[in-house]
Amino acid sequence: MAKKTTVQEAAPAATEQQPAKPMRRQGGGPHMGLGMAEKSKDFSGSAKRLLGRLTPHRATLIVILMMTVGAVGLNVVGPKVLGKAVDTIYSGAVGSQLPQGQTKQQVVQALRDRGQGTFADMVSGMDVVPGVGIDFGTLGRILLIVLCLYLFAGVFQFIQARLLNRVVQDTMNTLRKDVEAKVNKVPLSYLDGQPRGELLSRLTNDVDNIGQSMQQTISQLLVNGLTVIGVIVMMLTISWWLTLVAMVAIPIVMIVTRQVMKRSQKLFIAQWGHTGALNAQIEETFSGHELVKVFGRQHEVDAAFDSTNDQLTTVSWKAQFVSGLVMPIMMFVGNLQYVVVCVLGGLQVANGSMTLGNVTAFVQYSRQFTQPLTQMASMVNLMQSGVASAERVFEVLDAPEERPDENAPMPPTCGAVEFEHVDFGYTPEQPLIEDLSLAVEPGQTVAIVGPTGAGKTTLVNLIMRFYEIDSGRITIDGQDITAISRQDLRSRIGMVLQDAWLFHGTIRENIAYGRLDATEEQIHAAAEATFVDRFVRSLPDGYDTVIDEEGSGVSVGERQLITIARAFLADPAMLILDEATSSVDTRTEVLLQEAMAALRSDRTSFVIAHRLSTIRDADTILVMEDGHIVEQGDHDALLAAEGAYHRLYMSQFEGAMTETDPNALDPA
Repeated sequence: MAKKTTVQEAAPAATEQQPAKPMRRQGGGPHMGLGMAEKSKDFSGSAKRLLGRLTPHRATLIVILMMTVGAVGLNVVGPKVLGKAVDTIYSGAVGSQLPQGQTKQQVVQALRDRGQGTFADMVSGMDVVPGVGIDFGTLGRILLIVLCLYLFAGVFQFIQARLLNRVVQDTMNTLRKDVEAKVNKVPLSYLDGQPRGELLSRLTNDVDNIGQSMQQTISQLLVNGLTVIGVIVMMLTISWWLTLVAMVAIPIVMIVTRQVMKRSQKLFIAQWGHTGALNAQIEETFSGHELVKVFGRQHEVDAAFDSTNDQLTTVSWKAQFVSGLVMPIMMFVGNLQYVVVCVLGGLQVANGSMTLGNVTAFVQYSRQFTQPLTQMASMVNLMQSGVASAERVFEVLDAPEERPDENAPMPPTCGAVEFEHVDFGYTPEQPLIEDLSLAVEPGQTVAIVGPTGAGKTTLVNLIMRFYEIDSGRITIDGQDITAISRQDLRSRIGMVLQDAWLFHGTIRENIAYGRLDATEEQIHAAAEATFVDRFVRSLPDGYDTVIDEEGSGVSVGERQLITIARAFLADPAMLILDEATSSVDTRTEVLLQEAMAALRSDRTSFVIAHRLSTIRDADTILVMEDGHIVEQGDHDALLAAEGAYHRLYMSQFEGAMTETDPNALDPA
């Protein structure tokens, strides 16, 4: 059946050689890793791309902008109106002390004649009526207007916050869907190249951080930006030259913010990179905690964790410290501006150039002016953190996808599989399979044996199109598999992996995963055929027993049986069994072989196993040794040849005999 065959694949390191990462996936391609980003690749571009995801909500954003303008406008007008109230109170208080029956001009002249020029200048700048006290009617109307202004401003802010929250949450919902859809589109080689915890950190922590950053920064940027504009306009209506004095803070803010952003952005990128690395390490350690304890590697694992945690702590502290410099600097600038405005404003009141109410309003505006500038500067860390997370998520969204399917219809499958001069490598620099040609007849069982890392799983992964070949072609019933949609192809092939994959749900649901429309009778029939029914009936809740993704409540062997029952229920045209019985006890294995024989009947099957007792009845056995297919034939023929298969078989047989009876092989 086989023509020219060459397979090369380096064996992975043993588990005990990597104590700090016990659960890192072995074989199956190189782990390229995501790496730690040292600086933002394109802050402005990433920020624009992130904001671009808000465009589907244009209409709502327009309403949000209108509500923000309304709220800011009313809040900004408030101090000017309150200044009128101050003038009303102060003018009434001063007027009540002046002689009644005189005009303001007469009072001012009398004051100058008495040498009270400063007081006269102040009175001349006031709207005062000598002998008339505080006009409480006017004061009440002014305060009522102020109350209405702030009340409506609060209503507008409430509407804006509700709408913005909905926009951000909808955007994050769409982003999560896009990321989920992307993960389903990327090739298996991409997922194999990423530490699981690091990838999960991007899909969860980074996405959540983006949402929190957008929720806080968008609202603040809108409100504070419009507040600065509105305050400048109102200050100009009071005093243009005092406005110029107040605006000195703007270039200071820009310089400080620019310098801080330049230094802190790369620190936030590194912070989230270290966060992903720590998640990856925790996920691997807890997934393999039993192995860590078995090999006594707790100290090494703790040391590795402490090292990564210390790196995260250090870079996080630096990021927060550098970005936190903005607030104290801006508070100093704001307080300095406040002092200058108060002094200059007081002098203006004294010489009658401004009323006390206008100075009071201007002082409030100066605080309103520096406060949003300070808040916008303090949001630098939030913006940088959010954009840093966005860049990490965009890297996933920009990952190369699987080649588009041809979507050609796949006829009913007979199961003739042929490799024609196939070349494949996980990377172009390291070819693993070269010029492989192999033909399998319909209904045959092909067993692939050999040491770990010899390329056994790679062959079946190519059939499933988990990876795309570099050259040559693979056909099923004469049809090139690249011309068949992946979904259609994989729906015809049942697969039982070495690692039993279960999800949180009942045993019934886990079995029915292979065929969602299966009836209760069909589920029970599959369970009985694969001996799942035998242990399920001993459970208090039977098929309604809830298990999680770790298979809590059932043994490793029972988990394996559930996955086999799932494949049995799916009733596929072809089968791939990867170490399918490696976790089953000897008695169960004997019973299981009968079920597997019935399952493989009239189906082309590929079986990968280290326990050669499970594949004695295979039609053809391919032996892979040192990266090559060195032998092929049935069990009896390969034993008679006394080659690689014979040596492998006898080594297992002798090992089993020695464990059973240490003297069994003693020549004496």
